[in-house]
Amino acid sequence: MDYLLKKYLPQIEFSSYEEFKEKFKINVPEDFNFGYDVVDAWAEAEPEKRALLWVNEEDEEHSFTFTDIKRLSNKTANFFKSLGLKKGDVVMMILRRRWEYWVCATALHKLGVILIPATLQLTKKDIVFRGNAAKVKAVVCVDDSFVVSQMEEAFPEIPSLENKILVGERREGWLDFHEEIEKFSDELPRPTGEEATRWDDVMLVYFTSGTTGMPKLVQHNFAHPLGHIVTAKYWQHVEENKLHMSVSDSGWAKFGWGKIYGQWLCGATIFCYDMIGRFNPKNLLSKVEKYGVTTFCVPPTMYRFMLQEDLSQFDLSCLHHCATAGEPLNPEVVKKWKELVGHQIYEGFGQTEGPVLIANFGDEWFEPIQGATGKPNPLFNIQLLDADGNICEDGEEGSLTILDVKHNPPVGLFTGYYKNEEMTEEKLGGVGYNTGDVLWRDSDGYYRFVGRNDDVIKCSGYRIGPFEVESALVAHDAVVECAITGAPDPIRGQVVKATVVLAKGYTPSEELTKELQIYVKHMTAPYKYPRIIEYVDELPKTVGGKIKRAEIRKADEQSFNNQ
Repeated sequence: MDYLLKKYLPQIEFSSYEEFKEKFKINVPEDFNFGYDVVDAWAEAEPEKRALLWVNEEDEEHSFTFTDIKRLSNKTANFFKSLGLKKGDVVMMILRRRWEYWVCATALHKLGVILIPATLQLTKKDIVFRGNAAKVKAVVCVDDSFVVSQMEEAFPEIPSLENKILVGERREGWLDFHEEIEKFSDELPRPTGEEATRWDDVMLVYFTSGTTGMPKLVQHNFAHPLGHIVTAKYWQHVEENKLHMSVSDSGWAKFGWGKIYGQWLCGATIFCYDMIGRFNPKNLLSKVEKYGVTTFCVPPTMYRFMLQEDLSQFDLSCLHHCATAGEPLNPEVVKKWKELVGHQIYEGFGQTEGPVLIANFGDEWFEPIQGATGKPNPLFNIQLLDADGNICEDGEEGSLTILDVKHNPPVGLFTGYYKNEEMTEEKLGGVGYNTGDVLWRDSDGYYRFVGRNDDVIKCSGYRIGPFEVESALVAHDAVVECAITGAPDPIRGQVVKATVVLAKGYTPSEELTKELQIYVKHMTAPYKYPRIIEYVDELPKTVGGKIKRAEIRKADEQSFNNQ
């Protein structure tokens, strides 16, 4: 057990969070390469060890050992080499949750080719921007009609793009992935000299969601997967040779959090359900039951929608640990899930820029507290800073900042913005990396999320964090999800507005609005209640699933200015 972890962790087990915080360290070899030192290392040590169990909505099923992934990634790497791809080149992949993603990612890592994951929902404009910003040389796409059409329209406007590779049905003008890789050897000598990778070479570039401007190119080095040991082992509690399920599309950093790096380092088997279209909670729950998923991580919104179903229909006794990230977790969801399923939900917080930063790591170290996000990852010197750059006292709100990043970059944290030294210096060249999130810390060391800096509402001299009000509202049976924003007001400056998606069986009415307002007044300080409630069928969200509060605010400001 812990075969690979022993190579990189001087100490694996800890008796307390305090010991974890003090003694946890990661040894990073200079030539660490996830493809060779994790995938191929498992294949050599345990040839029959299962790496991936993949199923889709048509009940097609594929199981892969690490030996399979090694063989297929070697063939794929040799195919990529034949196209002229080499260390430092850039490849974009839009593969949804197809099993080929794991093969291609491993192949690119072995070659030192920079990987850019991208989501299925990108339009021509998005693809052109990303392709030119990163000088993308090749793309690997799933045979989705929308993706293919947008890529073909974008292709002429990306001068660096030389090859289009399609996974699935054949199409004129595209290289057929499966047909091509069969032409190549499954032997791949590890590169040496200038072609070999170092831990500080760029491995991966994520584009941020771009909720407040154009997306940024967040770059990670080859040590980044090692940072996700904390994500997988100590927060998600993955178990060696057991099934771990996270639901993210491969186009997002959450895929790296939950579906490849830390999990394979820990020897867990990735369970992937390739969902297409709108999320169906019944289908997801049935897959958890059928295949015996042991550890589980989905966003809070998915927990809320699953709780709308009759959970007694499903045997979820296979679950050992449940986690969540992506949006703040409302206490009412935790309460209901524990009542109906028997498990606590352990919240984690982080960004595209790193692994988990703050988390509830488990009852054996400290008890999760209602409304608290958890305690810091020991890899990072995390502090809350006020507007003057001073460290905040307990109970005082401040900006979450990671110190000591310029001269001593923490393992797992991003290393800058790809091909943008000015922005990199601006973000990482000062006292530390300011995440843009507002939190406060209680006297027991628990951190509590308030909101993004831009999301905090200033009403009649009060500062109101949206999360507390959202948590109060979703505790009401009528509310599935909601977004709290500040709406312009001529007297108060801003007032609290709730944009609400109702549960089944509820319809908008003045009576319901008054009921919800009174309910929030009883749950929070009275001045925090939503003076405006708007009912919608769905909330505006980024392609990554995060609520676009800025879009709601912009629409309200326009309406206010036009009065």
